Amino acid sequence: MTMSDEPAGAMHVLSEFQCLELLASRDLGRVSLVLGDQPEIFPVNYTTDGSTVIFRTSSSAKLARVTSGRISFEVDDWNATTGVGWSVMVKGVAQEVTSGVDPFAAALRSHPIQALAPGERQEWIAIYPSEISGRRFHRLPTAPRSNG
Repeated sequence: MTMSDEPAGAMHVLSEFQCLELLASRDLGRVSLVLGDQPEIFPVNYTTDGSTVIFRTSSSAKLARVTSGRISFEVDDWNATTGVGWSVMVKGVAQEVTSGVDPFAAALRSHPIQALAPGERQEWIAIYPSEISGRRFHRLPTAPRSNG
């Protein structure tokens, strides 16, 4: 039985394997961290090497400072036609790997990071997870919104 066959309101906790599959199926996610005393969320293009999330940033960007403290990464999807959505959260620590990006070379060759936003990105950041969790849900499809 697929999620779209189940009754609306169904929610499933995903296994770590399912989370990793979904994480690898996308290339745009969100990094969440606290800078100073303020929470911040940044969209990033990324790739994965197993459970490790790798992204690039500018050395002058706020994200270049993420290598101290804990960090969260989230990716999700929603299909209004089928009413099926999912979300995967990775919590862990970030480490700058610009000079040590070689262990990720295979992942980067098979899934290169294509930045959507303009600008140069010299810094490579890896998020090493301490926790990976996710859920998938189903609700009745919604009618398209009109702007009128």
